[in-house]
Amino acid sequence: MSRLISWLTQPHPERGVHFATDSGDWEFVPYRELAASARRVAAEMAAAGVRPGDVVCLILPSGRDCLAALFGAWAAGATVSPLLPPSFQSEGEYVEYVSGILRQAEPALVVVAEEFRSLAADAMVRAGRSDAPWIPREGTIEAPIPDSARTGIALLQFTSGSTGRPRGVRVSWDNLAANYALQSRMIGWRDGDGFASWLPLHHDMGLIGCVLFPFASQSPLWLMRPEQFIRDPGRWLACFAPGKAAHSASPSFAFAYAARRVRPQRLAELDLSGWRSVVVGAEVVDPAALDTFARFAEPVGFALGTYLPSYGLAENTLAVTGAEAPIVVVRPEWSSMRLGEPVRIEAAGKLGDQPIEPGSGWLVGHGAPHHEDGVGLRILDEEGQPLPDGHLGEVAVTGTSVTQGYHGGRDGGSTRFVDGELRTGDAGFVHDGELFVLGRMGDSLKLRGRSVYVDDLDAKVAAAAGLDKDRTAVVAVNDHGRAGLAVFVEAAPGPWTDAVTEMLRGELGPDPSLTLVAGRRGLLKRTTSGKLRRRHMWQLLQEGRLKSVTVIH
Repeated sequence: MSRLISWLTQPHPERGVHFATDSGDWEFVPYRELAASARRVAAEMAAAGVRPGDVVCLILPSGRDCLAALFGAWAAGATVSPLLPPSFQSEGEYVEYVSGILRQAEPALVVVAEEFRSLAADAMVRAGRSDAPWIPREGTIEAPIPDSARTGIALLQFTSGSTGRPRGVRVSWDNLAANYALQSRMIGWRDGDGFASWLPLHHDMGLIGCVLFPFASQSPLWLMRPEQFIRDPGRWLACFAPGKAAHSASPSFAFAYAARRVRPQRLAELDLSGWRSVVVGAEVVDPAALDTFARFAEPVGFALGTYLPSYGLAENTLAVTGAEAPIVVVRPEWSSMRLGEPVRIEAAGKLGDQPIEPGSGWLVGHGAPHHEDGVGLRILDEEGQPLPDGHLGEVAVTGTSVTQGYHGGRDGGSTRFVDGELRTGDAGFVHDGELFVLGRMGDSLKLRGRSVYVDDLDAKVAAAAGLDKDRTAVVAVNDHGRAGLAVFVEAAPGPWTDAVTEMLRGELGPDPSLTLVAGRRGLLKRTTSGKLRRRHMWQLLQEGRLKSVTVIH
């Protein structure tokens, strides 16, 4: 039996999950209670018609009900597909998003929190379904768990990507087992180590890295919802006192956010010396954010070696590589970047050697595959041919964590599966044995024979404008045959427009067309995992569907 569900029959007698409450407290629920709840939910799901091999979609906030439904579906032999709960989209956008997934997944059951019933019902009707949302419930009977090993697809992980077309990644039980072993090695897990997370459960890093791993190992877990972290990032940090959580995962933006929001008095109350690892990924890792937080939190016991910059993606279950201390940083000569050509390194060092300013062009090393992980990594040119180390190309991955493709054989766009190899659509290079990742190949501008990567320009635009990085986005466009950039900024027009224009002209010269778009909060559009939907934003602008914006050419 997979260890992901074996805990349902042999729960740890003392360990469990600490759920964050909105009052600021923690509610402890032992694994034995969670196991009983999941098995009672499984019995109700079976009574509702769920059979082994069926898909069960979940639209639930992080919490006990969500975990009982998730493991209940697995106990019933189903494939689980957790979906984004309603958040910042309009109701119309959310209904369209969910209905698109339901048409693809064709779930036997759509499990929905009571507060989301109306929206889910609208999405189900739009998807052509005649059934109603299924509100989680526990019966009086605990479903039996077969001893047979689970085979087939465990998880249907939907990722919207930058194009907005939902695609379901088919993650098998074997994929999860392989990535579990990789993560165990990477973080140096020891029995009894605790975890803490605020990441959403519809996202692969939050679900696989921060929930499925602790449940499989029956580790103590402190679980928050994303909005609870946003309100009080210090609450997450307080979980890493000695004797509590030792491991976590997070995008790099959270560290810059915590350094801004946590006041000195609150910081002085913390003890981060029990924090042994935090996997940093889900976006291009920002070395300035890591450096800022490390200097901020060093007085209360945070160590630079806690960071594990990691490269991963849903199509590889989760993790591909992770860096080890000391963390290497390099600053390439961005002006000479060309796919298929050698990368010129202007400077190299270790994180912590000197302060790193936002937008200064540094990249973080993501380590390299270990032979015991069963992961292969190549850098390919535009024709799919392998490149030597030190050359810029597309990152490609092989191994037992590579998933079973997209549900229904859907096209993955720039991320695709070719003869068992995962072509990620991400640009990167290997330097001194470490992988460095620049971002999506599709999110770049070809300019005078070189590729300009918008992920790098995001930070430079934010620095020039004097704004936080999460309020700016650069989009590469082809404007009537002329290469160009559109810069979206969540701010009113002001002196920043001249500063940004001057910076970009100095960086890129007179060739690319520039369009600045200023608007209110919410102007920037993101995928369910928080990645910028750059092309979608440009399309909305072209169609006149962005309201209350100022466009400056």
